[in-house]
Amino acid sequence: MKKTVILNSAKFNFDNKLNFSKLGTITEVTDFNSTTDELILERIENHNILITKELPVRGDLIKQFPASVELICEAGTGFNNIDIAAATEKKIKVCNVPGYSTDSVAQLAFTLILNLSSSIKQQQLMIKEKNFDNFTKYLQVPHSELNNKTLGVIGAGTIGRQVIKIARTFGMNVLFYDLNPGSWDDQSIKPASIEDIMRQSDFITLHCPLTADTKHLIDKSRLKLMKPSAYIINTSRGALINESDLIDALSNKQIAGAGLDVLDPEPPALDNPLFEMENVILTPHIGWQTIEARQRLVEELTINISSYIKGKPVNVVN
Repeated sequence: MKKTVILNSAKFNFDNKLNFSKLGTITEVTDFNSTTDELILERIENHNILITKELPVRGDLIKQFPASVELICEAGTGFNNIDIAAATEKKIKVCNVPGYSTDSVAQLAFTLILNLSSSIKQQQLMIKEKNFDNFTKYLQVPHSELNNKTLGVIGAGTIGRQVIKIARTFGMNVLFYDLNPGSWDDQSIKPASIEDIMRQSDFITLHCPLTADTKHLIDKSRLKLMKPSAYIINTSRGALINESDLIDALSNKQIAGAGLDVLDPEPPALDNPLFEMENVILTPHIGWQTIEARQRLVEELTINISSYIKGKPVNVVN
């Protein structure tokens, strides 16, 4: 039986509510809550399969991996934490788990859109400060419907398409950018350049992986294209946006606001200006963290490993 080691299970089983029993029927499992760089080589000794969750696995470490290691399973969609080139050179397969958090992330993205369109944060801050003007006078903050507004989706993969599906139920018009645009039955969903999306959208939401090509995809020049009334939402990877450029755009009211589930770096510095901005909603990278998504993650990991053992690997990224 193949031997599997989970290097940092506490990253996704932080509440100890996940069921790993199926995984234990196909492979011998050793589970560590967390693992430091110094312990990786020791803990993978004599193991064939590694499971990590956003744990940096550097190329210099991979070059030292024992010959027993055959597969690295990233317990998530993004795999930028693993040196893919080094793994490939070592003839180690790397797989990920796409789609496990599609509904969770899409719902969070739209939660941020709905809250921003209704100025929920500003209203809650007013109540906390004992300012009840919204109850006794006319509404003091912006409040708008989503129907007939334009949503720009950058990255129309599994999650992006689910966000588009939700947007259409709200009557939103949709522009999207993707390297593989595919076909759409709904003619109101239109492909566009990133620049056109930035210019025309009322809400822009990011759903693409972090690569060398997408790092700081949204920078000062693209933020300048946005409407002053537009919002940007990021539930993907923090480094897709140049954070200092975003802070400048928000501080100068160049754009209306932002909803961010991801930052760069994570965790953010406690003096990050984004914490103090009334036009920003921050969540601590919770898009994938619903109990349903995390259990689905374990089940998909089990399928990945089972398929590999059977000689029919799936979701291989190298």
